[in-house]
Amino acid sequence: MNRLFGVIGDPIAHSMSPLMHNAIISAHHLKGYYHPFHIKRKDLEVAIKGMKALGVEGFNVTIPHKESILPLLDKVDPLAKAIGAVNTVVREGDSLIGYNTDGDGFISSLEKTVCNEDSVLVVGAGGAAKAIVYSLANKGIAHIDITNRTVEKAEEMLQKCPFPLKGKALSLEIAEKHLNRYDVIIQTTSIGMHPYIEESPMEVRQLKKSAFIVDIIYNPSETKFLQEARKQGAQVQNGLGMFVHQGALAFEKWTGIQPNTMKMKQVVLNQLGGNDNANR
Repeated sequence: MNRLFGVIGDPIAHSMSPLMHNAIISAHHLKGYYHPFHIKRKDLEVAIKGMKALGVEGFNVTIPHKESILPLLDKVDPLAKAIGAVNTVVREGDSLIGYNTDGDGFISSLEKTVCNEDSVLVVGAGGAAKAIVYSLANKGIAHIDITNRTVEKAEEMLQKCPFPLKGKALSLEIAEKHLNRYDVIIQTTSIGMHPYIEESPMEVRQLKKSAFIVDIIYNPSETKFLQEARKQGAQVQNGLGMFVHQGALAFEKWTGIQPNTMKMKQVVLNQLGGNDNANR
C-alpha cells in the first residue's frame, strides 16, 4: 500500500509543499504521495478523523488551522503547545501527535550563526514570530526585542515565553530610531508579499552595516525591506530556507529520512523562476 502524506489548509492550491515533498518522496524511491487537502474551518474536526481513517502517516498544517487543530490531536509537543500552533502532525499508531517545526526550521536555515550575545529584533507578533522567538529562546538566544503595531501583543508574547528571555516590546517608531542596536533583525509579517510588494514594515536607515537581516517571505525573493537593508550594506536572507527546512524536519519526523535540503530548495526555486538573489 502506498504511503500517504499531505497538507491541510484553506486556501491550499497555492501551496508549494506538494511539489517539494513529492520530489523528495520520488528521490528516495518511497512508494507514497503528498496530497493537498482543502479543508474549510467548519470541517476541521471531521477532516482530522478522516485523516486517521485514511491512514495518513503525517501531514502539515497551514492557515487557518494551526491553532484550532490543537484540541483535536491526541498529543502536542511541549514547544508547539507553548507556541500555541501546530504545523506538523505525525501518526504514531492510532494517535496523532502535533509539532511545530517553523522555529527550528528557521534556525536551521540561517546562513549566519546567531550567537547568544547577539541582540535580536523581531518585527511582528503573529504565529510565525512566536515560533521563531520561542525557538531562539529555547536555543539560548535571550536578548530578543519585539516590535509590532500593537505593542500589547508583543508584550504578551514576551511574558508567556516559557524560556529565559531578556526582551522588550517596542513600537515601530521606537524600533526604527534604534535599529543600530541590533545584530540580527527578523521580519515576520506579511508586508511585502504580493500584491503589496512596494510596502515595507519599517524604515531601515539606522541599520548598522554589520547587521544580518532576514525576511521570512520568499515570494518575491527580495522584498522592499530586504532591498533597502542591502542598500545599507547589511547581509540579507529571504524565507525560502525556512520554508525548506521546516518541511525537511517534518519529512524526517514522518519517515526517519533526512532529505537533501539543497534539492528541496532547487525544486521550489525552479517553480519560482530560479531566482534567489536575496540570499547574499
